[in-house]
Amino acid sequence: MTQPASEAQQTPPPHVVKPTPDRSGWRAVGLRADVRNLSLLAVLAVLIAVGGFTKPDQFLDTANLQLVLTQASVIGVVTVGMTFVITSGGIDLSVGAIVALASVWATTVATQEYGFAGILFTAIVVGLGCGLVNGLLIAYGGMVPFIATLAMLASARGLALQITDGKTQIVSVTSVLDLGVPDSYLLGIPPLVLVFAAVTVVGWLVLNRTTFGRRTVAVGGNAEAARLAGIDVRRQRLYLYLLSGLCCGIAAFLLIILSGSGQNTNGNLYELDAIAAAIIGGTLLSGGRGTIVGSVLGVLVFTTITNIFALNNLESAVQQIAKGAIIVAAVLVQRSTLRNGEA
Repeated sequence: MTQPASEAQQTPPPHVVKPTPDRSGWRAVGLRADVRNLSLLAVLAVLIAVGGFTKPDQFLDTANLQLVLTQASVIGVVTVGMTFVITSGGIDLSVGAIVALASVWATTVATQEYGFAGILFTAIVVGLGCGLVNGLLIAYGGMVPFIATLAMLASARGLALQITDGKTQIVSVTSVLDLGVPDSYLLGIPPLVLVFAAVTVVGWLVLNRTTFGRRTVAVGGNAEAARLAGIDVRRQRLYLYLLSGLCCGIAAFLLIILSGSGQNTNGNLYELDAIAAAIIGGTLLSGGRGTIVGSVLGVLVFTTITNIFALNNLESAVQQIAKGAIIVAAVLVQRSTLRNGEA
């Protein structure tokens, strides 16, 4: 006599059921990113109001606003590269020193003989070279990013000082200097700001719309899981430090245009400003999440603060204290967010 089918046999196995993907988590992450960006925009609006209230004739002047954007462009380009590195779980303490080295190497008398192209080419190559050394030491040499980039910081600063002998190298190439004068502005926008905008757009597209960006986030989130998923983690890290070096080379060229010279003191504390801007913008210091838009807003916040302090003749020490307080607050907010499972 045939036995009746058991309940287990009558019920389809669980694995044949195709659950509907739950995208609510991704929507929540996107919403929190929007809230962070809106918060930074609100902070920026408050700073603009403060500047307009304390020094209305000076702060709201078109020339001053152009200056703020121009100054933000140099550190902003560095911050874009730093955002990629931090998103991958790394750090780069050498960006300021690389900017200094690239700027002085590109403004030597021998380099200036090759004109505009020689200066630009040298700045880019020096930046890439330093990034390559960092990447090789970290990705293939097994060095901790903090130590490797700290060593590069000291070496690049020392080499920049040796090249200049402590002197300022004046740029005499007219085609380079002309980019810093108002006559070269396009619809009132300085060329440096246009370059910064282009780097920002490209950085956003690469981080959010390419396989390279997804691999960067994966490496920062869990390097071992990324390796098991088929990602060449070491090669990815090498590319990221090359990208950071490239951004430093571009920033060095912009700084040459802005200052009309090359100095071994260029890029002083750029590493701290870039890290701070990325952190308050929403990039996790532990890696796994990065936002180019937030980093750019962080740069604008810090640059505006610096400008307001300068216009009101406040001591730089107070300015540094204010920046430090903002950084601490941003890190505490991130830790609280992660602790509550909202990151």
